[in-house]
Amino acid sequence: MNGTLLGILIPFLGTVAGSAFVFFMRGGMAPRLRKTLLGFASGVMVAASVWSLLIPAIEFHPDAGPAGRIVPAAAGFLLGMAFLLLLDYATPHLHLGTTKPEGPRSRLSRTAMLSLAVTIHNLPEGMAVGVVLGAALDGGAGISAAAALAMSAGIAIQNIPEGAIISMPMRAEGNSRWRSFLIGSLSGAVEPIGALAVILLTAWLTPALPYMLAFAAGAMLYVVIEELVPEASEGEHSNLATVGFAIGFVLMMTLDVVLG
Repeated sequence: MNGTLLGILIPFLGTVAGSAFVFFMRGGMAPRLRKTLLGFASGVMVAASVWSLLIPAIEFHPDAGPAGRIVPAAAGFLLGMAFLLLLDYATPHLHLGTTKPEGPRSRLSRTAMLSLAVTIHNLPEGMAVGVVLGAALDGGAGISAAAALAMSAGIAIQNIPEGAIISMPMRAEGNSRWRSFLIGSLSGAVEPIGALAVILLTAWLTPALPYMLAFAAGAMLYVVIEELVPEASEGEHSNLATVGFAIGFVLMMTLDVVLG
């Protein structure tokens, strides 16, 4: 039980640590550092989606035929993509690095819309942590407790630059350091909430675990494709984003394989 609680909280602590950069760095984030961190976050999320979510979803029923193994993974993946697409359209928000609101028209402030965008971003990460922890508790997916904690640690590492990417631009726009830190930290609060909700669901929906694993993978990859990759590849220094992606991907892959 203590390990499960730790796994739920670790990603949130990563966001808090990243948001605290606002106390130690002056001004906005350098474009090169921002590109590298965005690439790194993308690499971690892609590797986690494949090794920690999609592969266990496919191997959940090892004795099933090809259709029995691939259909739950494919269906869950597409549902995860569709869920985030619907959420994207239904919620007024700002993408990272943009000033043009997306979603339905709203009178919300820029800060509020940015916070909503980050909530959309962090929700699938919390779901992914929750479903992996739930699968480890269930024992039927072949996911060990160490692999589940590796997933949490990988998301936490990814959340450190993410927290800085949120809090530091808010400071550059004139918000106080404490306000920037608090909003950046609270952007990660949805992760433990989402993780706990999914863990409670897995206790009742064990047969749906492969669908839930793939659903979380689809939701995470939607965020990478829609949010992180466009911002990381736009303009100059996109090669640094590629380097960051490679480092993040290999780090998460190594954590999953070594601890899995």
